[in-house]
Amino acid sequence: MSSNAAVQPVHHHEHHHHTQIGWLRASVLGANDGLLSTAALLTGVAAGQANTHALLLAGVAAWVAGAFSMAAGEFVSVSSQADTQAADLAIEAREIHKNPELELLELTRIYCGRGLDEALARQVAAQLMAHDALGAHARDELGLTEVAQARPLQAAAASGLSFSVGAIFPILAVLIAPSAILLPTLYVLTLVLLASLGALAAWAGGASIGRGTARVLVWGALSLLATTLIGHLLGTSVG
Repeated sequence: MSSNAAVQPVHHHEHHHHTQIGWLRASVLGANDGLLSTAALLTGVAAGQANTHALLLAGVAAWVAGAFSMAAGEFVSVSSQADTQAADLAIEAREIHKNPELELLELTRIYCGRGLDEALARQVAAQLMAHDALGAHARDELGLTEVAQARPLQAAAASGLSFSVGAIFPILAVLIAPSAILLPTLYVLTLVLLASLGALAAWAGGASIGRGTARVLVWGALSLLATTLIGHLLGTSVG
């Protein structure tokens, strides 16, 4: 072969977003919830003319309660998903043991539906079942892949931790910002961070950054305005 032969360019496989959207979703949603729920609570309490001590107490209580609530909810939800997956795999294992020929036919039909001719589809199904029958049916019949596998503890830890990361910023604002400008500080800080989280989620998921940012800003602003108004009205009426 000539040393001057043209070198074929290397084509790099494009990155797929779905492989990271699972953990990203849990992390971003947790941080969003921690940030917005804590900030909204604090703006409502601050609008009711509460002092710094009361604000800190409310913020820390919201942080701890919210983090445990998020972790527990995610753990229960993903545990139920894991139980369902395990039950489906157990059923499939019994079916493969009882009637392997019928299960081979099911895989063959699946591969035919994906574009293989029947002879090739049956050959592929037979080889995959000989290698790992349950794995082949879990992946191609039930749709259970490594990406979709339920991990309750991992999901709970990610949700609780990300909620805590979001919640800490409004609490720090209470500690640092002077009382006279606390409300505008909470508004600006919360909306800037929400916009950043929305943009990050959209970018990593391959979606429009503008739309992702706008959605979270609109709902964030509405939440802050609603709690501020309610806090002001209740604070005035109680006072």
